[in-house]
Amino acid sequence: MNLNQLETLLTISKTMSFRKAGELLNLTQPAVSAQIKSLEDEFSVTLVDRNQPVTLTDSGRVFLEHAELILRTVDDLKQRLADLQQTPQGHIHIGTTTSIAMQILPRVLFYFQDSFPKIKTTIHSMTSSQIMAAVENGNVDLGITYLPDKNPALETSTLYYDTFQLIVSPRHPLAKFSHLTLDKLRNIPFIMLSPETAGRRFVDQLFKDLDITPNIVMELSSSEEVKRMVELNLGAAIISKMSASNELRLGTLKVLNVTELDITHPVGVVYKSGRYLSSAMQQFLRDLKGMPETQFLGSE
Repeated sequence: MNLNQLETLLTISKTMSFRKAGELLNLTQPAVSAQIKSLEDEFSVTLVDRNQPVTLTDSGRVFLEHAELILRTVDDLKQRLADLQQTPQGHIHIGTTTSIAMQILPRVLFYFQDSFPKIKTTIHSMTSSQIMAAVENGNVDLGITYLPDKNPALETSTLYYDTFQLIVSPRHPLAKFSHLTLDKLRNIPFIMLSPETAGRRFVDQLFKDLDITPNIVMELSSSEEVKRMVELNLGAAIISKMSASNELRLGTLKVLNVTELDITHPVGVVYKSGRYLSSAMQQFLRDLKGMPETQFLGSE
């Protein structure tokens, strides 16, 4: 059974004639007869009483009800697919870090959802390593995170550049300094991000290059947790400059300049190479990539 056969039966029911149906459908009369015969053979019923005037049998009338429903469903599907191209809609799952979810995404999503209300977004908070794995295995559609080294399985695009910085409580003994070298931090208690985070990998490599073994007193999975512990003066920490902007403005944390930390790190969007991009994803990527860096770095 195919849609052409259903349309032929529908046209016959309206014209009561194989010949007129053929004229409307641009088919020969034998072609019209063949389509109806094929339907009748497939369902083992007689659909059309071929005596003049042509009429539908009882089976034909029941069949026609379902044929009309199928054709309406197909028309609706065509319209919805067309609407999808004109008005992007759908559901996007985004994996990102806690700090980006709190500092960056509210500004981005406020604009995006105001412009495209038919697109729903769900945010999944993860470490950078978990984001990459989730993007590769399809558990999330897009990741927004510190970009990794080139990976042929992933497409990436830089959105802005961030740096890491040393933060302490204003009550910390080092708070009186404005500038330090990493070598001066050999024995102070450190609150670290967990090893699977991009920030931790960067810090570990720095300490390794300088042959320093830091005094780690606590490991936490997100910058938000780290900041709370530093505010309690339980240790110093090295975290994203972006993630600490609000606390620095409020004065609950103090940043100390460390020469070795003065390295920029790309933050961007990542998705699986070769995957199908829905209209919602295409629109989100276009808007995200088109935003100026100030959109991400601006004040809250």
